[in-house]
This record gives sequence, C-alpha cells and structure tokens, in this order.
Amino acid sequence: MDGMEQGVFVGTYRHALDPKRRLTIPSEWRALMAETNRVYVIPGIEERCLYVYTAQEMTRRMQKVRDLSVADEKARTLLRQVASQASSAVWDSQGRIRINDALLEHAGIEAQVVLSGAFFRFEVWSPGEFDRVSRESAEGGLAEAARYAGF
Repeated sequence: MDGMEQGVFVGTYRHALDPKRRLTIPSEWRALMAETNRVYVIPGIEERCLYVYTAQEMTRRMQKVRDLSVADEKARTLLRQVASQASSAVWDSQGRIRINDALLEHAGIEAQVVLSGAFFRFEVWSPGEFDRVSRESAEGGLAEAARYAGF
C-alpha cells in the first residue's frame, strides 16, 4: 500500500456497541492504519460526534501544533480542552476499541453507532445525530462546503 492510500477512510458503517460498550472498527479501515493498532479519539469540534485519528495522522497534526506559540491564548485553550477530553485506544484481535464513557456521552451514543469516513479520519456518530446532519447537508450546505474544500 502506498502512502497516498494510508488513512483514506471512505464509506459509512452502522454498528452496535457490544455488551462491554466496545466498537468494532471495520476491517477495511484497520488495514489502512499502517503499522500500529492505536487510534486517538477526540470530541468533535462544534459537532456532536467523535473524531478518530490514526497514530500516524495524530503525529502529523502534533507537528503543526508544536509550531503554535505558547503565548497564543486561543491555541493554549484549544489544546487544553481537546487533550483533556481525548483518549487513545488500541484495538484487540477482533478490531474492537473501548471508547470512554465521557466521549460516548459527548456524542450521544448509547447502543448504536454510525462510523463515517472523513478521508484522513473517521467519525463516530449516534444514528439520530448522523441522520439529522446528513439531512441538513442534503438541503443545501453540502455544495457550499464542497466549494470551500476545493472539490
């Protein structure tokens, strides 16, 4: 697999948490995660979902963060808020991770989840919130967002 394919998460999956509240990462996505089975889970920024990054992508993002000035109050606040709520997880032999209860609560996740590819990360949503956001995007926001992102 070349570097261009690493970490390109596409598609949507609907799953249930198991009785221990573990989430199964689709095998197709696990295959994209390079050499490590560690992921980082952070609360969605202005969205009621979770962002899941590979270890490689998180390392790339941390290199950008290191360039921020310690005197930048907004940057310090962002880093403190995100890092204090984030967690890391290692999937087991069956591809399951346990996301902590506080993060699941942030996303409104109880038993069912939607995993949605977002190219360099994937997102974890409650089905109701994912469906609501998808409807809103279909009603006009998607075209504007696509132009903004350069699609």
